Amino acid sequence: MAKALSAALGVTRVELDAINWQPDWRDIATHEPDEFFRRVAQAASGEAWVIDGNYTKARDAHWSRATGFVWMDTERWVVMRRVIWRSFSRAVTKEELWPGSGNRELFRKWLESGHPIRWAWNNWAMMRARYSAMFADGTFEGRPVYRVGNAREGRLLVARLAAERMGETLPIRTPAAIL
Repeated sequence: MAKALSAALGVTRVELDAINWQPDWRDIATHEPDEFFRRVAQAASGEAWVIDGNYTKARDAHWSRATGFVWMDTERWVVMRRVIWRSFSRAVTKEELWPGSGNRELFRKWLESGHPIRWAWNNWAMMRARYSAMFADGTFEGRPVYRVGNAREGRLLVARLAAERMGETLPIRTPAAIL
């Protein structure tokens, strides 16, 4: 979603996982939270961007400047199918997840508590409840929240926001955060 939106809008995509995960799976959001915050703030210092991901520790680095939010509110089975497929295909291809990090998906890590498959399963309900409460009225601190429940809605939103950006309707509000 973030790739498609940033491409359609012609703005930079900032992937928070790429900022967070250092070589040997070192998590700077946990080990160096001030440095993580600084890097996110620097990455989001541009005029327009799309933030890909959501780390509570870095919200203050970009949420205040976001002019809209896209909430990826997909069903648990969709999230699980996607995270399992993504993990499986990455483990098979052995692709480096973030250039220069050396980090690769390994089948033997799948049962660890911090693995994305386990994290997604364990946190889906809590995250949905949190964002449901935060974005209940379709806005957040006066800014629009676009709730996307499936791939079709995502494609339609990207097309709508791109059209607005081109002046076909209302001007797009950028930057946006993808949650």
